[in-house]
Amino acid sequence: MTKYHIWTIGCQMNKAESERLGSYFEELGYEIADSAAEADLIVLNSCVVRQHAENRVVNKLHALKTLKKANPKLTLAVTGCLVNADTAGLKERFPQVDHFFRPGERPQWLEGEGWGQILPRNPAPCSYVPIIQGCNNFCAYCIVPYRRGREKSRPIAEIAAEVRELVGRGTREVTLLGQNVDSYGHDLPDKPDLADLLYKLNPIEGLWRIRFLTNHPKDMSPRLIEAIAKLDKVCEQLNLPVQAGSDEILKAMKRGYTIEQYRRLIAEIRNRIPEIALTTDVIVGFPSETEEQFRQTADLLSELRFDAVHVAAYSPRPGTYTAEKLEDDVPPAEKKRRLGEVEILQEKIATEINAQLQNKAVEVLVEAKARDRWQSRARNGKLVFFNDNTDRRGQLVNIRIEKTSPWSLQGKVES
Repeated sequence: MTKYHIWTIGCQMNKAESERLGSYFEELGYEIADSAAEADLIVLNSCVVRQHAENRVVNKLHALKTLKKANPKLTLAVTGCLVNADTAGLKERFPQVDHFFRPGERPQWLEGEGWGQILPRNPAPCSYVPIIQGCNNFCAYCIVPYRRGREKSRPIAEIAAEVRELVGRGTREVTLLGQNVDSYGHDLPDKPDLADLLYKLNPIEGLWRIRFLTNHPKDMSPRLIEAIAKLDKVCEQLNLPVQAGSDEILKAMKRGYTIEQYRRLIAEIRNRIPEIALTTDVIVGFPSETEEQFRQTADLLSELRFDAVHVAAYSPRPGTYTAEKLEDDVPPAEKKRRLGEVEILQEKIATEINAQLQNKAVEVLVEAKARDRWQSRARNGKLVFFNDNTDRRGQLVNIRIEKTSPWSLQGKVES
C-alpha cells in the first residue's frame, strides 16, 4: 500500500490543513507511514513568517535529498507559506521537490473528488476549523497576504455543517481559524460577521467550547465582545497582538491603531468580560526601534499584564514592505537582549497570575495523554496536567490545582 508522511511547522492553520491533507490521502487509499523513511509521498507544510522557521524548512528539504536519492520513486511535495507564485524559481532552488502547491489548495497532481468536504476521520477532542483564508491588512513586516492572498470567507452554513460533522465524530471544542478572524464575512453576499457565526455555532448539541484566532485590534468590534460575554460556549480567552508599545513603530508597521486605542479596547474587553485571559504578540528590534521605543513596549506589558506574550525578534521577509524599504538596523545582539528582557518580564507576570489559581478547582477539557499525564485545557486556555488511571480523553473534568508555573498548571481530579 502507498504510504504518506506529512511534516508540519508553523501556525494552527497549517496544522488544520495538514489534518485535511492526511484525510484526503487516506480517502485516496494511502496509509500513514510510521516515519518519513518509510513513505512513498512526503509533504512539507512550510512556514516562513520568521527566519528561524524558514531555516528549519530549508534544512529539512536538504535532509530529504538523501531519501530522494536512495528512493527515486519517492514523491516530495511542498505546501504552506514557502510556496509563492514563482514555482519555477522554487523548483530551481529545490530540484529535489516534485510538486509545489499553495497553502489550502488541493494537491493538483492527484486525482480525487470532494477536496472541500474532506475532514479528519477521527478528529481530536479539540479541532481546528478554518473560516477565512488570507489577509487584507498588509502589515509592513508580514509575508502572509503575499502567500495566502486576499481575504476569502467560507459561508456560515458550510462552517456550521462542518462543525456538526466534527462533533458527530467526537470533537467537543472547535477553534475557528483565520489570519484575521475579525474580518470574517465582509466579502460574503449578506455581510455576516464573526459574532453572527458564533451565535450560529453556540446552539450545536454536543459542542462544548468555541475559541477563535487570530484577532486584529483595529477590527475587533463591540458586537464581537458582546457575543463573547453572552455565549456560554465561547471561551474567555483572546489573543490580541499589540506588536509594539510605540505609536511611531506601530505606524511604521502599518498596524492601523494607536497605543491609546489599544488600551481602550483592552479596558472595554476586561470590563465586559472580567474573567478573560488575554495574550498578545510582540516584535522586538523592528527597523529603527530605539531603546526608548522598546522601553515603551516593556512598560505597556508591565501595565496590561497579559497571561502570555509571544515575542519574536524582527527578521526581514523578502517581498514585504520593510524588507524592500527599511534597513534592518537593530543589531542582532540588541534584538536578542530585548527579546530576553521581555521573556523575563513576562515569566514574572505569568507566575503571579497563575499563582492565583493555587488550590482552586478549574474545569478542563482533556485533549490527550502527554507522556504519563493527561494534558487538558481550562476555558481560559491555560494548560493543565494531571495523573489519572481512567481514560479521560475528550471529557470535562474538575481539577484541583496543586502546582502553578508561568507556562502550565498541575493538579488532581476532584473526587
